[in-house]
Amino acid sequence: MTAGVTAPVRIAMWSGPRNISTAMMRSFENRWDTAVVDEPFYAAFLAETGLDHPMRETVIAAGERDWRKVADALTGPVPDGRRVFYQKHMTHHMIPSIGRDFMAHPEIVNAFLIRDPESVLASYSAKRESATLFDIGFVEQEALFLAVADRLGRAPPVIEGADVLADPAGTLSALCAAVGIPFEPAMLKWPAGRRATDGVWAPHWYHAVEASTGFGPPRPPAAFDDLPDALKPVAEAARPIYERLARHRLAAA
Repeated sequence: MTAGVTAPVRIAMWSGPRNISTAMMRSFENRWDTAVVDEPFYAAFLAETGLDHPMRETVIAAGERDWRKVADALTGPVPDGRRVFYQKHMTHHMIPSIGRDFMAHPEIVNAFLIRDPESVLASYSAKRESATLFDIGFVEQEALFLAVADRLGRAPPVIEGADVLADPAGTLSALCAAVGIPFEPAMLKWPAGRRATDGVWAPHWYHAVEASTGFGPPRPPAAFDDLPDALKPVAEAARPIYERLARHRLAAA
């Protein structure tokens, strides 16, 4: 590293679906110093698994199917020469055939965004008729968390989506401190609308965030008893994982 040149900070944010993951991407993209990327492994994941997701063929056609090239881009030059590179990831995309060595890159800070499984499933079922434990990524999120914690010798940063909504400035300040960057008030508000950086799947999934101009008010968690019967076993299996990860969540600054 050349003297006087600061290495970029690459934030790999690992979330399951139907959290505030896209709003978090909006928040970081509104910083003057940050580039973002939206679910870069999605095309490779769909191509490898053959799973039927909304807009499957469009996602594969628009994305990079070779996960090695994706990993190279995540650890290569930061877009537009920015000093922060926010990488929005879905945990269930990290199937065994997709390598994880890039997560140990010295500039990457792996962080984890969690949400209670009942609320995840209630939201997910509004977009897809069914959901499995794999679809919501809880098992994979814990596995990634434990691998990072083992390598670091400590827990990596964990934030709870509900905490962000309840106190955006405080929770994001704590996250920024944990990943080694200053908090910017610009993270709290952003212009409505779609972004060129949004994945091509935005028309199916991003209606709420496209209308947003900041983090909305906290929402009451979904009730287990209100879930469809088919989703209750999924919630029961995910709940202990969520509780283990939630023990490590950052307190608002």
